[in-house]
Amino acid sequence: MKRYYGRFLIAALALIPVALLPQSLAPTPRYSDQAELSKVEGWVLSQGAVESIAPELAAILGVGSDRLPVRLKSYRTSDGISYAFAVSTNPKQEGIVLSALKTIADKMKIYSVGTAWLTDRSGTLRRTIGVDASGARVLPDSSRASEFKNIKAFFVKKLQATAPTTTSSPSPRISATAAGRK
Repeated sequence: MKRYYGRFLIAALALIPVALLPQSLAPTPRYSDQAELSKVEGWVLSQGAVESIAPELAAILGVGSDRLPVRLKSYRTSDGISYAFAVSTNPKQEGIVLSALKTIADKMKIYSVGTAWLTDRSGTLRRTIGVDASGARVLPDSSRASEFKNIKAFFVKKLQATAPTTTSSPSPRISATAAGRK
């Protein structure tokens, strides 16, 4: 009897990896936010406003020295900061620019203050820039990494809020004929 159970155990252990093999063949993104960021990119490309990024910012982000044409979704917070998700529409200059900027009107000039990040659909941070009254400068990516993560999550939530909700099963209904038969 022990011999029979021993062989059964060995056979069962041998079949476990074989049974799990089809599950591991399905392509899955490395990170769940990677798939979500791709969805946000598609949403912005299909429904975003046609805009452009100033040549100075495009240059410091490393995406060219001309105006960068983009599709843009932007939301203003209660404290006046504009969160923006911009997707390049120039096939030679691919990239996604996320920003959290506040526009300041100071006597004789108008300028923005905040942070902008260059990423791609994988969500990998490629460049961080700080913007203030004196201009824009490259910052260490680690200096604003948590803020970058928060703004990515903000846009994923905005996309989920705009997506229509569907139920997986229809709600139960009673037909008029069924209700009449009691």
